[in-house]
Amino acid sequence: MSVWIAIVVTAVGCYLLKYAGLAAPRRLLDHPAVRRFAMTVPVALLAALIALQAVAPDGPVELDGARLAGMGAAVAALVLRAPFLVVVVAAAGTTALLRAAGLG
Repeated sequence: MSVWIAIVVTAVGCYLLKYAGLAAPRRLLDHPAVRRFAMTVPVALLAALIALQAVAPDGPVELDGARLAGMGAAVAALVLRAPFLVVVVAAAGTTALLRAAGLG
């Protein structure tokens, strides 16, 4: 039963957090510090996700060839100013193709 309580509390918390963002006054959202924060948070979250994927749960760095090639494809797409979805697809596709070919 405690799992269901946790699920309901989390769902209500997520809803209230989403509502707080929608109910925020426009002048608060136009503040330069808030804009700067909103621009840097996605970059930090993406970097954290990449770091978590690059390091095994036990701690040692586990960068294989396919993973490095996928990161290289993502960097190349970013340098070419591709949209974010294209960057993700390029990285995932490169990694998947190399693993399917037995090179990863």
